Amino acid sequence: MTTQKTAQGDSVQSPLPEGRQGLAKPLRTLLDTSGLFAIFALLFIGLAVMIPDFLTGRNMVGLLLSVTLIGTISTTMMMVLALGEVDLSVASIVAFAGVVAAVVTSASGSVVIGVLGGVAAGGAVGAFNGFVVARFGINSLIATLAAMEFVRGLAYITSGGDAVMITVPAFFELGSASFLGLTLPVWTMIGCFVVFGVLLNMTSFGRNVLATGGNAEAAALAGVNVRRLKIIVFGLQGVVAGIAGVLLTSRMGLGDPNTSLGLELAVISACVLGGVALSGGIASITGVLVGVLIMGCVQNAMGLLNVPTFYQYLVRGAILLLAVLFDRWKQTRRSRA
Repeated sequence: MTTQKTAQGDSVQSPLPEGRQGLAKPLRTLLDTSGLFAIFALLFIGLAVMIPDFLTGRNMVGLLLSVTLIGTISTTMMMVLALGEVDLSVASIVAFAGVVAAVVTSASGSVVIGVLGGVAAGGAVGAFNGFVVARFGINSLIATLAAMEFVRGLAYITSGGDAVMITVPAFFELGSASFLGLTLPVWTMIGCFVVFGVLLNMTSFGRNVLATGGNAEAAALAGVNVRRLKIIVFGLQGVVAGIAGVLLTSRMGLGDPNTSLGLELAVISACVLGGVALSGGIASITGVLVGVLIMGCVQNAMGLLNVPTFYQYLVRGAILLLAVLFDRWKQTRRSRA
């Protein structure tokens, strides 16, 4: 295998024989990365000028907190998409993990046991998704769509069809604990970006993920255990979604089986906006971070402007469509290069 650079500036291990790399590809990399940052900068400046309360310190902290759920899960969704797969069950995993954490915490009286139970539930679902996709060769879109319904049903069954109140006050401190002015959910998101950024760019695991997404058959011939890799990546997705679900439950003060509906589309939109190719093989942790911030800024601005909820659905749908069209345009451009 040979290490190449993706269109977003991250490393990708190509299963093809090493060949000459012209000057056009590094130039495209620079233009794509700087272009994404330029879009975010223009959006941020425009909102700061047009909306008086946007640039206040309180709103900036609130903005960071509002993107913690999408941002945290997008770090592992990036890995799944880079693998050439997709996971539509993350929203259901968030709800299920939160309900399990609430039930276990209230039953045992232990916050630690409750948190571990919620995270383990998320990890188990993720690993199961990976096993189904890797072992039986089922399309991940269909497999995780089925899991989305199945796991949401488990959340309702576990909660008895209603929200679960938490009887241990210490559990609420998970969502409100702060350090240097930032709460634990924000630090968790930052930690995920650091960990998975390093994993993607500086380890053979990340290079194998990108190589498999680029050409799974060639990666397998080069010695990559594709089945095990898929199970691990989906398992990580489940663990991170479980952590996000536990923290969300702590912030809400209850385990709600109805929470996070439509979250998976927002996460995928952020990843695609950040340059992750839906066809696999290309991913950028910095791009995903910018994609998350773009979506967060738009959502925050709509909230400050009191935009009605049904119009917000239109905007989010338009962002998803634009993200997919942008991804398609980049693929076409690469194929012609």
